[in-house]
Amino acid sequence: MPAGGRPTVRSRRLGSALKRLRDAAGVDQSAAAEAIMKSVTKVSRLESGQASASALEVRTLLDRYGVTDEAERGRLENLARSSNQRGWWLDHQETLRPDYADHITLESDSTYIRSWEPALIPGLLQTPEYAESVIAAGPTFIAHDRVVELVKVRQERQKRMEEGGVNFTAIVWDPAISALLHDRDVATGQLARLLEAGQRQNVTLQILPGSASKAAGMSGPFVGFSFGVEPVVEAVTVRTVTNTTVVEDPKDLAVYTNVFDQLRSAAMSPEESADHLRKILNKAESPSEMEEKP
Repeated sequence: MPAGGRPTVRSRRLGSALKRLRDAAGVDQSAAAEAIMKSVTKVSRLESGQASASALEVRTLLDRYGVTDEAERGRLENLARSSNQRGWWLDHQETLRPDYADHITLESDSTYIRSWEPALIPGLLQTPEYAESVIAAGPTFIAHDRVVELVKVRQERQKRMEEGGVNFTAIVWDPAISALLHDRDVATGQLARLLEAGQRQNVTLQILPGSASKAAGMSGPFVGFSFGVEPVVEAVTVRTVTNTTVVEDPKDLAVYTNVFDQLRSAAMSPEESADHLRKILNKAESPSEMEEKP
């Protein structure tokens, strides 16, 4: 059983891939069960993510399904090995909701991340000061000690990106950027952070103009994740007021991919975005400009 008594995002991803490959090979669950000397129920539970598969079971099933691509085999075997591994974020499990932990798991496994934010700075690009102000201003009361811990979690999430371990593309609607001018305490640091991040080889930051309201209105905030060498979206998380939902259905993923592509086409180029950020930073650094803001 996956750790915690519930399907993990890793076990669900592995199960979904195994089912897809079995269907493509024209093998029924009885034949799959025979290959690994388990019951049909076991195969069904593996494919739904309700049970864990060992690397040996995955290897045997891939042989039965005729999967010869070494990269694909290695990826799925590694996923089996890690499906029950304890991530650093579980040290904060008393503070993190399970759905937020699922998001962090996807984030830690991904090779490519795409983020669309119409109202806030993406979490992977937030300064501690900005993160604290956003978390404390949430719709529900959060005790100060928990706010501090959630900020630490956000900083820990950023390390992999800062070390170049993942390719990150973010599109942010300009009103979220311009709103920084209303908070002198966080504006300059957060704007400087965005400019610095945009210069990293593994980070692409684009600003969607405020006038592109039709494009911005296509979707609320979401994050797409890819796990292989190709940037094919394999999971999406959608944030709402109360929770974060993981989307894994291929048809839904195609829609989110299309929306992100449209947003990217409507956004300023990375170079134009950097110029725009510098202009706003200049305003933030000018006391007279800040004082004019209501």
